[in-house]
Amino acid sequence: MNYFSSNFTLGILGGGQLGKMLLYETRKYDIATKVLDPSDEAPCKIACNTFVQGDLMDFDTVYDFGKDVDVLTFEIEGVNVEALEKLESEDVKVYPSSKTLRNIQSKAVQKQFYKDHQIPTAPFIIFKDKYNLQEALVRKELHYPFVWKSATGGYDGKGVSIIRDAEDLIPLSEGECIAEKLIPFKNELAVIVARSVSGEIKTYPVVEMEFHPTANQVEYVICPARIDHAVADKAREVAMQVSKAMEHVGLLAVELFQTEDDDIIVNEVAPRPHNSGHYSIEASYTNQFEQHLRAILDLPLGNTDSKVAGIMVNLVGAEGHNGQVVYKSIEKIMSMPGVTPHIYGKKKPALLEKWGTLLLSMKTSLRRGRLLRR
Repeated sequence: MNYFSSNFTLGILGGGQLGKMLLYETRKYDIATKVLDPSDEAPCKIACNTFVQGDLMDFDTVYDFGKDVDVLTFEIEGVNVEALEKLESEDVKVYPSSKTLRNIQSKAVQKQFYKDHQIPTAPFIIFKDKYNLQEALVRKELHYPFVWKSATGGYDGKGVSIIRDAEDLIPLSEGECIAEKLIPFKNELAVIVARSVSGEIKTYPVVEMEFHPTANQVEYVICPARIDHAVADKAREVAMQVSKAMEHVGLLAVELFQTEDDDIIVNEVAPRPHNSGHYSIEASYTNQFEQHLRAILDLPLGNTDSKVAGIMVNLVGAEGHNGQVVYKSIEKIMSMPGVTPHIYGKKKPALLEKWGTLLLSMKTSLRRGRLLRR
C-alpha cells in the first residue's frame, strides 16, 4: 500500500499531546490523518487533516470513526475496546490490537497477565472493591505498608497511593483495585520496545525516571540510565519478554523497577508512545513517534541508538494555578544550548497536568553512569 501522498488515511483515537507529536511525523511523510477527541480544544486539532469531536468510550462514535480509515491507532488507552473488536472483525487494521489493549486497560488484568506468563512483577492481590480490601486487612491477609492501585482510570500518578495506615484508606476510590507489595528499589527505569506488523522487534536504550515525591509524576527522564551494563541488559531482556508475550504491534513502553538486589521487575506498560521516550525526539536517530508509524504501517524499523545523551524535563503547571496557561522565562530557556521546548498546546490544563517538556541533548559520553546526579 502507498501511504505517502495518497488516499490512505491513518485514524488516531485521542487528540492529546502524544497525538500532536505523532502528527509531526505524519506531516513529514505526507500521510493523511483523521483524529477523534472529546475536546474541541484538543492539541491535535491544529495539525491533522480531519478532526472529529466525540466520546472515545462511546461504541458507535468509535466504530463509525474507525470505518472511514485504513489503519487505526490510539494515543490513549481509554477507548471503547468493543468497538475496536467489531472493526477488526470487519478487517479494519487496528494497531495495537484490541487484544493488547484488553490486557493493559485494566491494571488488574495486566498484573494477572504478568503472573500467567512468568513475567517478574511485585506480588499483588486483586480486590473487587475497597470494602473487600479492608476486610483482608482485618483478617490479616494484607499488611501495611502496601501500594494501592485503582484497576482503571489511573493516569499520570493518579490512582496510585502508598498505604501506610488506616487513614490512608479514606480517600481511595471505591472500585476494583490492587494491593501490591511495597518493593524497595534503587531506580525506576523504562524501556520502549517497537514491534512491527511483520514481527521485527527493536528496543531503545534503558532510561532512568525520577518522580515528583508527592504528585507521583515523572519529572526527569535520563538517557542513558546511570546503571551498570548488566542491569541495563537485564532490563531490555525483561521488556522483550513482555513484548513477546503480548505480541503487540507499535510501541510498548515498559516501566520497570531495579530492586536493591539488582533484580528487574515490571511495574506497568503502555501500548503507545510514552513520556519516557520523548528524549528520543532530539537525541535518537529515530524518534519514538516515527518508530510507532513505521511499526503500525509495517515499514522497516529505524535505528534506536542515541546520537547524543538526553534528558527530558516535564513542564507542569504551578501548584494552585488555574485558568489560561502562561509560560514564563521561555526566552531564557530557549537561549540555553541544547535545550528544546516542546509545548503541548493545552489552553487550560487541569491542576498539575503536564503542559510540555524541555528536551536537553548533550554531546557527551554515552557510557552508562557518566551523567552527574543532581
